[in-house]
This record gives sequence, C-alpha cells and structure tokens, in this order.
Amino acid sequence: MKTTIRNKFLLALCCFLFLPLAAEAALNRIALYGEAKYPADFTHFDYVNPNAPKGGRIVMPEYGGFDNFNPFIFKGSASGTVASLIWDTLGYSPLDDVATVYPLIAKEFELPEDKSYVGFILDENARFADGSPVTADDVIFSFNSLIEKGAPIYRVYYADVESVQKINDRHVRFIFKPNSQNKELPLILSQLNIFSKKDWENRDFAKPSLQIPLGNGPYKIKSFQTGKYIVLERNPDYWGQNLPSRKGFFNFDEIRIDYYQDTTVTLQALFSGNIDVREEYIAKIWATGYDNDLVKSGKVIKKAIEHHNPAILQHFAFNLRRPEFQDKRVRRAIDLAFNFEWANEKLFYGQYQRLYSYFTNTDMEATGLPSGLEKEILEEYRDDLSDDVFNKPFLLPDNSTPYKLRQNLKLAVKLLNEAGYDFVDGKMTNLKTGEPLEFEILSNSANGSTFTRVMLPFIANLQKIGIKATFRNLEVNVFKNRMDNFDFDVAIMSYRMSSMPGNELKEMFGSKSADVKGSYNIMGIKNPVVDSLIDKVVTAQDKQHYEAYLKALDRVLLSEYYLIFQWYSKFNRVGYQNKFGIPQTDIKTGYQPFTWWSKEAEAK
Repeated sequence: MKTTIRNKFLLALCCFLFLPLAAEAALNRIALYGEAKYPADFTHFDYVNPNAPKGGRIVMPEYGGFDNFNPFIFKGSASGTVASLIWDTLGYSPLDDVATVYPLIAKEFELPEDKSYVGFILDENARFADGSPVTADDVIFSFNSLIEKGAPIYRVYYADVESVQKINDRHVRFIFKPNSQNKELPLILSQLNIFSKKDWENRDFAKPSLQIPLGNGPYKIKSFQTGKYIVLERNPDYWGQNLPSRKGFFNFDEIRIDYYQDTTVTLQALFSGNIDVREEYIAKIWATGYDNDLVKSGKVIKKAIEHHNPAILQHFAFNLRRPEFQDKRVRRAIDLAFNFEWANEKLFYGQYQRLYSYFTNTDMEATGLPSGLEKEILEEYRDDLSDDVFNKPFLLPDNSTPYKLRQNLKLAVKLLNEAGYDFVDGKMTNLKTGEPLEFEILSNSANGSTFTRVMLPFIANLQKIGIKATFRNLEVNVFKNRMDNFDFDVAIMSYRMSSMPGNELKEMFGSKSADVKGSYNIMGIKNPVVDSLIDKVVTAQDKQHYEAYLKALDRVLLSEYYLIFQWYSKFNRVGYQNKFGIPQTDIKTGYQPFTWWSKEAEAK
C-alpha cells in the first residue's frame, strides 16, 4: 500500500523540543530532554555494522513511476528514496535517538540562550560529487528554493524563519521571527537537504526535470529509463563516508530501483531473481505465497522484522469539502459499517491489529477518559467540544459477531436519521435536498487486489443501510494527481507518522493547509481547536506538556470521525534473496536495507 504518496511522506521531517543552552555555544549535537544517547566521541550508531564491507548491488522495487528527480516540488512524481541517497542534510537523527541531531554537512551547531536563531557551521570537507565545496550560499539557495518554489509544506515548516544570514562561506544563520515560540525549528532546519546553487543556475527548481542533479550524498545517478528504472552508483569519493553518522550505511556499490504498478507482481520478480528484496503488504500472500522450494531451501528468506516505530496511519479519508461529509454523524455512521474483524479473520489471517489512535504504538495515544494535565488542557476548549470528549472514551465499533454488526448498522441508521436522512425507495436520502447518499472510494493500483476483497463486504454493509458506495483502483500517478487536487469523495491513504509529531501536524491537519492544493491535509480539516492544540504541541516547553497536548489533540481528532481507521502491524514483512548480511542488533529498527551489505563482497 506504500505508493508515491508514501514516498512523499517518507520526506516528512521530525520535530523536537529543547532545553536551554548556553548563549552562542558551539554544539556538536542538539538533544531533546537532556543528554544525547551517543557521546561526542562516538564512532558509529549501535544498529549498524561499522565494518560492513563495500561492494555488490541490490535491486529494489518502487511503485508507480517517475518523471523527474526533484520530489520537493508540487508537480510531477519523483522518488524520495533516490533523493535521500543523492543529497545529504545539515544534520542527522538516528533511529535509536530520534530526539537528537548529530553532525552531517554541519559539523557544529549554535543556538543562543534566547533561541532567536540557529546557526550551522559547515564541515570544511563537505563536497558535492564534482568535488566543489558545500558553502553557505548553497544552504541559503536550498532554503529559498523550497520556500519559493517547493511544495506547500515547506512554507508551513519554515514559516517562523524571518531571514537567513551568511556569516562566512562555511557559516550560516537562520533568524527566527520575533516572539516565535517554535521550539522545534532548529532541528527541523537541520533536516534541510542541501542543493548546489551553481548546478541549478540554468534550471527552474519548480519545474520537473530529468537532468541528473549534482548531489553531495553517498550515491550518484548512473542511468535511468523514465518511469522504468533508476540505477545509482556509490560515490567512492563520498566526502562523508567516514563520519560517525554515516559509518556502516550505504554499503552497496550499486542500487537499482525498478518501477512496478502492482505490489503483487514483485513477488514473482523476487522468485525469478529480477529483484533482490521486497516488503510484503498483503497478509494472504505473506501467509500462503512463500510456500515454495526457493524459501524452503533458504535461497529466498522470509522474515518478519520487528520495529518500535509509530504505526503508519492507514485509513479511509473523508473529503470534508463534500457537503455530505460535513456532518460527523454521517461519517460515524459509515465507520460503523466497516467490519475490520471479518477482514482480519477471513482475509488477513489474523496478522493485523486495528489502529485506535492517530499516534498508535506511541506514548501520545488518547486512551480511556481524559485526566490530569490532558483534562486541564481540554477544559480550556470545553465550549467548543462535545460532552463525549470528557465523558466517553473513544471506542472502535465491534463487528466481531453478526449480532454486533446488526446493532451497529441500526445505530448507523439512527445517526443518519438525526442528520436529516431517511430511506426513500430503499435509498438513504437527504430529506432536504432529495439527494441519495452515494460516494466513490478511491485507491491506487499499487495496492493490487488487496482492497477489492476488503471493500466488497464494506460496500455490502453500506448497501444494507441504503448507501451506495463504489470502489475504483487508479494508476498511481493518476491517484496522486486526484489527491493533490482534492478530487475525491473517500480515499484510501497512509501517512508515516513521526516518532515525535510537531510542526508537520499543521500541514496534515491545520486549517491553513486545507485549501492548498498538494498539501497533506487531504481531508480538508478546518477546526480551530485542532489548530490551537497543534500550536501548543509545537511550542511546549517540556516533555510532560508536549505529550499532554498531543493526547488532547488525538482525542479531539478522534471525536470528529474525520477518518476510518484501518490496520497496522508491529513487523515489517520482508522477502529477500539470501545474499545479504544484516546487522545483528537488539534495536528494533525494522526494515533498513541501507544498513545491509553483500555477502559476496564480505567473502572477497
């Protein structure tokens, strides 16, 4: 189910809060809530093999296609994976210490006591692939390009930056707007990809282009065929290969990415040897599709890799711009007709759990009734919230038996009646407009037949209460275009949530992004309480308040039934050719192929 949309969201930036630091002190890392995990003299992260051999190649699938190499703009389709391999950022946050940024292009950071700016002192060894140095001018160009010509999200991310100052060729400062309370901004800016100003002199950053860009990361684009494949070669002169934040990563001499329209096709591509690895998104295939001699003989490995990451927010998204979905009673009624329990038993082989929060599998979930600091926060908004927020815990509908399903469908009809609907000639009809309640659910072709099987009983349940729903699979790029322009009724979406949500919440759920084409607020949420709580999350001064604001935000979002939760797994299910070494670690990082290495290279 991970598509171009997912790749887009793989670029989503982490957000953090800070403790006071000495004025203008030069820092070799910026940590959240006290000490960083790794000392100043660390040599590598714990979840990599620092002695992994270099060599060999890996062939991986992506889904959809591409028509340019710039995923940071609104137009076109580009690979976020490729971008992360050819461009470095100012700093890096490891998976086992997401609350700390360590040096990458910037070897040191500065942050005054009043948090009025953040400074980056660039590594004098930082180079682009042609050998030219990375300078402050490149940093300023990169920032301005994203603000002026990039996708709408960057104007939201960096809205509190007033100006950028070049101190010297290797020193740049981002000055914050007066009275800015955006405590996460220094670390968000550390995630800025740095482009070559000179390389873009004769090109428009806003226009899709297949001219190979000049990078400064571990790989260069070697060759490609539009929409078919991209081959990347490891840069043997990569300037950062011996940095502690890069040791043990990027071990393959060549990475080839082949494009497919359907995830199911890549299973046979794996068994035929056309690709080396694939992540499995379909429970039935994971349960039954690997029962062959290749797996039994060990030539192909089937492995569930545990992770402790926030659950991907996979859901049916309502388009609140449609008048029929502006009443939450209608949204809740439709939710009641979705039978996850049946799908998990009959289709998923019991491999999934249902999402129950916008921040499932974290410490920021709103569970039970609000209490303590969370309740104090919500009391401020009591007049704008329903009593249910305070008096009833959010519970998912239980359709585990035919009786429970019938009861939930009866409740759905009751809610629809309250919203002004009733049966007319067997159709659930708006009594004011005379329009029957009908809508289309969109998915994309990368999901293959997965959702077709899920949708049939859902549609049948809706039909029992007089609602006509249809389901369509669209080609990946067509689907993306429809989402960018908010041209849908209900859509199957998935967002990769940050381990520490913050500034990106404005783009996902904030009112200002609801009408900006290409924004991540696909649903079109415009809720003043949500906006206020997001602001409080971003400006929270300590961990206790930060988590309480997130729980309050979660509870408010849940109470509005903006979406229908789907499912998640605590494992990445991966099939791969038995020719790779994988770091042995107790850290549950999940599927991380760029820490793997070639056994053939190891043997040599």
